[in-house]
Amino acid sequence: MIKRLFEKKPDTPANITGPFGPKYRRYSGAWATLRKRLQADPGLRVVDAGATSPHNINYLTNLGQSIFLCDPVTDALTGDWQIGKDEDDNPIWNVEGYLDHSWQFSGRMFDVVLLWTTLDYLPEAFVVPVVEHLHRATNLGGQVLAFFHAKSKEEQLPYCRFHVTDTDDVEMQQAQPFQTQRTFTNRSIQTLFSKWPGFRQFLAKDGLYEVLITR
Repeated sequence: MIKRLFEKKPDTPANITGPFGPKYRRYSGAWATLRKRLQADPGLRVVDAGATSPHNINYLTNLGQSIFLCDPVTDALTGDWQIGKDEDDNPIWNVEGYLDHSWQFSGRMFDVVLLWTTLDYLPEAFVVPVVEHLHRATNLGGQVLAFFHAKSKEEQLPYCRFHVTDTDDVEMQQAQPFQTQRTFTNRSIQTLFSKWPGFRQFLAKDGLYEVLITR
């Protein structure tokens, strides 16, 4: 787990590594839209939910933004959050413990959340509480960028890290060998974010739904 708020500094770290595969670029309409805001409006607080990307840190802090790092998928799937089973043999999860550990913002409020594909990989019990937690921690007018896997011939898809660029592309890179837990539909995504008044979907050709949700 990595949790730290990076401000713009001359010595912003650029040597953090991880167990990643090769990168490949893909066009992202949602990132293209959000990037314009980030370039025009310095001083925003940004959550980047994923394995540490030195490039994301450098890019965002050089724009004058503050970036808070967390790795909620790794925390959820490697942490000891299952505390038992119910009478139907379904797992019982320590949801509050997970939120306190993996999404602990210490009272900070945020303007942008780079959620990426996080919700596709979390245990079911964590999904709604995470979205509600982000709603409480996001300022009015704040935005969440989220990707969701559409149905695929493959039942499960490996977990990727996303790296922003100064173009309309993002870079994807396989990270931990986690697999998707579910597939969301357009309707279920809208229902999940029903408390958020702004919802914009972007078409993608590679099996990902892209959405930009506004608080």
